[in-house]
Amino acid sequence: MRKEARDPFAATEQRGRATPSRRVMLAGLGLALGSAGLAAAEPGPPSTVTNPPRDFRPNAAPTTYFTDPDVLAVDPAFEASIVPNSAIRRLWTGALWAEGPAWNAVGRFLIWSDIPNNRQLRWLEEDGHVSTFRAPSNNSNGNSFDWQGRQLSCEHATRRVVRYELDGSATVLADRFEGKPLNSPNDVVQHIDGSYWFTDPPYGGQLYEGLPDEAGGPSNPKGHLNPRFGQPAGIVTSRRVLPNAVYRIDPTDRIDRILTDEQVPDPNGLCFSPDHRILYVCSTGKGPGDTGPGGKGEIYTFDVAEGGMLSNRRLFADCVIDGIKCGPDGLRTDVDGNVWASSNAGRAVGYNGVTVWNPAGKLIGRIRLPEVCGNLTFGGPKRNRLFMAASQSLYAVTVNTQGAGPA
Repeated sequence: MRKEARDPFAATEQRGRATPSRRVMLAGLGLALGSAGLAAAEPGPPSTVTNPPRDFRPNAAPTTYFTDPDVLAVDPAFEASIVPNSAIRRLWTGALWAEGPAWNAVGRFLIWSDIPNNRQLRWLEEDGHVSTFRAPSNNSNGNSFDWQGRQLSCEHATRRVVRYELDGSATVLADRFEGKPLNSPNDVVQHIDGSYWFTDPPYGGQLYEGLPDEAGGPSNPKGHLNPRFGQPAGIVTSRRVLPNAVYRIDPTDRIDRILTDEQVPDPNGLCFSPDHRILYVCSTGKGPGDTGPGGKGEIYTFDVAEGGMLSNRRLFADCVIDGIKCGPDGLRTDVDGNVWASSNAGRAVGYNGVTVWNPAGKLIGRIRLPEVCGNLTFGGPKRNRLFMAASQSLYAVTVNTQGAGPA
């Protein structure tokens, strides 16, 4: 008798086990191949809104929509700042923590800090080339250029603010106050009167971003950490002895403490209004060695009088959006007086990036990024391109306004 041919993929009972059908096996094979294909593609971080997820990688396919869905007009007033056919682009990735972007108008390049990697990076506008600009950078954080085109940098490891002169030499603007070493200067800007203003919170006392205190200091109370590991010979270590504060370096080189930690707990990013009559300062979270409660992730404003005198302290924004704390860090104003603040919402996907507030402190716009944003600045030949240093990457988007003052 002739035996009928059996389908090897047919579901049969064989030795007490079920053999899957052809459809089931092919489906499984397809899933396996699909998973392998997805793994090989190594997709970049997804968008917060688009479906399928957008690819932010520098060499990814161009976007196909007209208005970027991650640039949001919360208030109709922000629509005037949006360029409809400009999309957010990730220009580069590879940092451990990106901070302090600053635009050089003469050289037409952007520099920013990669704090844990102890280097500054440079992006060239002409071809998008990225290279190491300065290494070691003494774990620099905030950078800016003054009205004379000189670079200003806040260094964590050396606890100082420096200015790089046009001949390439470096001038230490501040490293002590009343004979005591600073904590870890964080951000610096120049006022139109020629003075330099900087914040001095304790974040550089972390092992990841700078140098912890010597044994027994506030950020190294048990002395288990050795601040000299990985440092060049002759590195000077110290202990934190000053409270958090905001300082002003007068054109005569005198250094004044203009805000205390009680007025703005854990001061971080700062900037001026276009007319330099208002100072904006971020109050961020509790830092290493802090004994107080720390900041709440808010922005405060002060009126600025001649000689740097401040008055009329007021809360500008609590940075809570839809019940989510969008912790501010870096700040910049545009020529209309709107405040652009980087946003750190942690794991609240869709709220990291940039928040934009009008001069009255009303939220008018948002820019959503797939990474926490630490700082930002305006640049480009027309100063109408917003550069965002966000965690591991550098992003940019063209906007229909200009940044106020040097970047």
